[in-house]
Amino acid sequence: MNRPSNRPSLRHHREVVRHSSRPVGGEFRGLAWLVRHPLFALVPTALIAVSVMIGAMPTAAALGLLALTAVVWGRLHPPSFDRWAAPTLRAFWRRWTTYRGRRWASVLADCGLARENPHTGRIDAPRVLRVRSATRSIDTLRVRLTRGQDLTLWAGRTETLADALRAHRVAVTRHRPGVLTIVVERQMPFTLPIPAPAIPADTDAVDLAALPVGQDEYGHPFHLAVPGRHVLVAGATGSGKGSLIWAPLRAMGPAIRDRLVRVHVIDLKGGAETQRGARLFHRHATTPAEAIALLTEVRDEMKARQAHMAEHGLRCLDLTSDTPLDLVMIDELAMLTAYGERADVREALRLLAEILTQGRACLTSVMGYVQEPSKDVVDVRELFPTRICLGVTASSHVDMVLGDGARERGALADEIPGDLAHAGIGYVIDQASRLPVRFRAALVTDDEIDELVARCAPPASPTLRAVDGEVA
Repeated sequence: MNRPSNRPSLRHHREVVRHSSRPVGGEFRGLAWLVRHPLFALVPTALIAVSVMIGAMPTAAALGLLALTAVVWGRLHPPSFDRWAAPTLRAFWRRWTTYRGRRWASVLADCGLARENPHTGRIDAPRVLRVRSATRSIDTLRVRLTRGQDLTLWAGRTETLADALRAHRVAVTRHRPGVLTIVVERQMPFTLPIPAPAIPADTDAVDLAALPVGQDEYGHPFHLAVPGRHVLVAGATGSGKGSLIWAPLRAMGPAIRDRLVRVHVIDLKGGAETQRGARLFHRHATTPAEAIALLTEVRDEMKARQAHMAEHGLRCLDLTSDTPLDLVMIDELAMLTAYGERADVREALRLLAEILTQGRACLTSVMGYVQEPSKDVVDVRELFPTRICLGVTASSHVDMVLGDGARERGALADEIPGDLAHAGIGYVIDQASRLPVRFRAALVTDDEIDELVARCAPPASPTLRAVDGEVA
């Protein structure tokens, strides 16, 4: 005979531990909100205290004067206002009008990035920890994820989120465990061409590790490092690759004149792009045979420097007139690495690979420019640590240049219009955040190239020639 059990049944046990559907009391949610945002309690308290101490009318007059000062400052001197005050005010306004509350939660829910809590009926949405708004076109958010979310989920929703926020694009990367950095680009940041960089007054004003060649989407100068780096620039015809040839040369002009930089140029389009600045160049090759001879000379100089370093126990060379920076610029790299005669291509690839893998410590750098960046065309693509993607014709080209997942994180280089109004706009990966950063290279006109040549062409070396058996 079975005895009755005193233990509750499993069914009864499940009913006992059923979760409550009642939310946390509103007063406690409000208290938690005030703890996270103490200024909303301190500011009214401070205003009330000041009103009691000096009176309501003086307090109102002081607030009015403060607002008037901000308006006058913004109208009288926009550069300083936009630098010091506007980012803070703009970030404050956008945080409380766009990136919080029900509007933010409903946007994320519609994009599949938030879900309704089945017990409370409230939407559990990732919370915005910080908002920065460096310019009118860019917002940078720090967002704490809800449980079950990761970077991959957000990266797959960037285009949907951009449309929901009425933004031009959205980029996302991981900041720390459980926190993402979200970049919201509200509009195209470049409405006007960027002026050509000024030619420095002398060599002391040239910083080869940070050549100003344009402007990024945050309104900061866009710099390019040359010593110890190799740079690959990919972009379709008309995307503005010429800007990234001439802007660095203008920024380093006095160093070329003083022979601290020797520029070796390969232009297999017959010199069409670079002939105007030929006086600046140490060597100028316009045919495959000349290009291979140029690369051979650079490789031999690199080997001589390696022997000197080994003899004197040096790990790297200092930049001097005896050991200048050898900068090899190759316009239309594909003509050298894929589309030429088979024997020429093999030799060029061998020389390039040797220079790219060994040139860093020997003050030898390469800048290559190409339209089609696939591995079949640029077999040495991975040997360029700095890679820039201007406007391209295929979405796959973006990841080929900038690395896997770059387009998902917001590098929409294939969507850059191919007209002159958008020439020079492209993306580069920020080494610190791993986010794609949009920039625009400076526009350098023919007159500015002529100015560079007139001011910075190195003096011609004396030529020894035999005249009637004598050396003149």
